Order: sequence, then structure tokens, then C-alpha cells
Amino acid sequence: MSDSDIIATPLHEPETQVENDAVMDEEDRLRPRFVREVLDAVADGDDEEARSLVAELHPADIADLIELTPADERGDLIQALEGLVDADVYAELNEFVREDVIDEMEPQQVADLAAQLDTDDAVAIIEDLEEDEQRAVLRAMEPYDRAAVEEALTYPEETAGRLMQRDLIAVPEHWTIGQVIDYLRSGEELADDFWEVFVVNPQHHPVGTCKLSLILRSPRSTPVAEVMKRKQTLIPVDLDQEEVALKFQKYALISAAVVDPSGRLVGMITVDDIVHIIQEEAGEDALLLSGAGEGDINEPLVDTYKARVRWLAANLLTALVAATVIRFFEHSIERMAILAALMPIVAGVGGNAGTQTLAVTVRAIATNQLTGSNHWRAVWREIRVALMNGLTIAVLIGVGVSLFLGSSELGVVIAAAMLTNIVIAGLAGVLVPLGLERAGADPAVASSVFVTMVTDSMGFLVFLGLATAAGLAG
Repeated sequence: MSDSDIIATPLHEPETQVENDAVMDEEDRLRPRFVREVLDAVADGDDEEARSLVAELHPADIADLIELTPADERGDLIQALEGLVDADVYAELNEFVREDVIDEMEPQQVADLAAQLDTDDAVAIIEDLEEDEQRAVLRAMEPYDRAAVEEALTYPEETAGRLMQRDLIAVPEHWTIGQVIDYLRSGEELADDFWEVFVVNPQHHPVGTCKLSLILRSPRSTPVAEVMKRKQTLIPVDLDQEEVALKFQKYALISAAVVDPSGRLVGMITVDDIVHIIQEEAGEDALLLSGAGEGDINEPLVDTYKARVRWLAANLLTALVAATVIRFFEHSIERMAILAALMPIVAGVGGNAGTQTLAVTVRAIATNQLTGSNHWRAVWREIRVALMNGLTIAVLIGVGVSLFLGSSELGVVIAAAMLTNIVIAGLAGVLVPLGLERAGADPAVASSVFVTMVTDSMGFLVFLGLATAAGLAG
């Protein structure tokens, strides 16, 4: 058979995913009826039926099934599905659900589970345990696994050190491609999943990378130093995970080497971990803007309450500022009651304009689009947008009030107030998060409270002040 007759085939078949319409809906969610069938089988003590229903599910779908199960029934479900709920399932579980499940396990069980996972997933399980439980689990682990987890736990949360995997392939730069291939086939305990081989110098500093495709297509006698890619993106071990995700996105990385302060190669990060980080960080910023805490329906009730109530209390204080402004003009409102009906419109539209600008600014800061190099350009841009929006809305509200209330003077006043407040809202929406970021605070956390205070207070002040100055309430 000639080479031209050979048909390339995949090395292995991809994992089979259940596509039965009775199990999954059109959006790849488990159907309520299927979930009920599994739980009914467990409740009836028919573990064999429950396992047969779940046997073909992907680990991520089994994790979904556990999350959809009421908390007081999860233990029975996991016990019934013994053998199917493996380490891959635990790695896919929602962190709050996983924490509840892990709390019910013995230290040796947790240790056995962690040993089956990549270091980053094992750390995610162990880091949420109480300190005494952590020590018990670590004591039950094998020395190599324990050392890897203990090292990871020394790094701050949400950094590359917590995220990285310790298992990787590294070879010296003086090797040939043939030596690399022989090493990969040697049967030694090597990383299971990798897309590139890291090349290191005698100090174990990364000096280049070789993609697997390049290794497989190069002659055995070729020196690694001749074909490796010397330019690479190195991730400092203490870099925040959000910054790591931005590097992967910017440079289209599949994997990247992680180095310690001395430049030594200590781990690698792969794109499958980054996908979770990107999703997590994007959702986190949106939730922080609303003051909704973790925003997870599996989060403990008390934790959700604590996260939300403090921001509601902060909003209450800022609302009192706006109420104080109104109090200064109570005589004007008494003389012309229509002002009380119109002033929330000025404040409300200004608040929406500020929220629009705030959302764009926080996202730009998070994705490194907005930096010290271009922040004044961004401010000027938002001023122009606010002027255009303000003029449009001012004309609409001014004409509307003049026609429906028969007062051209009131129409002019509310139009001027609307234009002014929208411009102020645009400035607040960009300057507040920039100021918080410069002060070292997370702009997604407290920006909305300050922007709301500014737009409400200034909306009332400008509208009622102009109305009083114009003599409308005289």
C-alpha cells in the first residue's frame, strides 16, 4: 500500500455525548422528566435502573443532574450512581454544590478523589475546606500529590499559581526530535494531556516550545534547538487569573508556561481552564455592578443575604442624599406640583445613561482596552456621546412637555435639565470607575452606588434649581 492510499484517521473516537431527545432538550439541558425518572428510581431503591439511565451521560451532564437534585437527595443519588460519579464529574460541579458534597465525605475519600484530578482541580476542591479538614485530607494524600497541592495553596487565590498544572513535558534544548519522541514513549509517568513540549536550559528556565505537530513531522535527527519556537508568552506565577485570561485571548494561546520569580518553569496553564475563567470573570463583573454577590442560585442563603443587603443599605444612604436635595426645594414643589411628577424622569433617564457608560467603562478596564495611555480620549468620547444623547432626549422631553402641559417655559427647563444631567451621568460613568481603579479599588464593586448618587442628586438639583430660578414655582 502506498502512502497516497493511506487515509488519515483520528487516533481515537471522541467521547460520545447523549443526544436522545428524551434526555436533552434543544439547548443541551437535561429535561425535567428525565431528571424525575432518575430521582424516582433512586427513591424506589432501584439503583441499577438509575445507573442505566445515566450511564451514557457526559461527566458535565452528570454534574448538571446532581446540581438539579434537591440538596437533601444528592447524597442518595451519588451513592446510587457509584462508579459513574468519578473525578471528572466532581471537576465539573458547581463550587457550592461540590463543597456541600465534599463536606459529607471522609478525608481519605477526598484524598483519593484529589489524586485522580489535575493539580488545579484538586486545589479547587481542597482550598474550600476548613483548616483542620484540609490538614486531614493532605495527610491522607500520597507525598507527591500532597507536595503539589501544598505548594499551590501557598499562592494567593485567583492567581496563576492556583490555576496551573504541575504535570508537563519539558526537555533540554540539546536533544534531537528523536530523543523527544523516545522520551514521550518511554512509559514513564508523564502528563496525560499536553499540546506542546517546553524546552528548558540547564537552569530549568523555558527557552522555547515545540508543538506536537512539529515534533511528529520533523526528522528524528533534527536538533530541537533548530525547530523550536523561541518566542513564547510566559505567565508569572503570581499573575491574577483575569490577566492570564487576557493574555490567552490576546495571543491566541493553547497553553503557556508558568514561571516563578527566578524564571524557573514550575507549571503550565491550558486553554480549557481559561474558558472557565473568562466565563467566571465576565459574570463576576456584571454581578458586582448590581451588588448581587456571587449571583449563584446554589450559594447559601445567608451568604446571598449578606452580599446583597450591604449594597442595598449603601443605596439607601445615597438615596437620602437625593432626598436632602429635594427638601431644599419643597416650597417650589408645593407651589407647582407638576415638578414632583417630572423630576423622577430627569433622574431616571440620567441614571440609565450613567449605567450605560459605566458598563462600557468597567468592561474596557477589565479587558485592558482602557489604560493610562488612552483614558482622556475615552473621557472625551463619552462627553461627545452624552452630548448627542442629551440633545436628542432633551428635544423630545421639551417638546412633549410643552405640547401636553401647555408650558413652553417648563419644556425649556426640563430640556436643559435633561441635557445637563445626561452629560453629568456620562462623566460620572467614566470618571468614577477610572478613579476607583487608580485608587486600587475594584471599579466593578462600588461604581454603581456612586454613579446612582450623582445622577439622582444632580438630576433633582438641576431640574428644581432651574425651575425655581425661572420663577415657575414663584
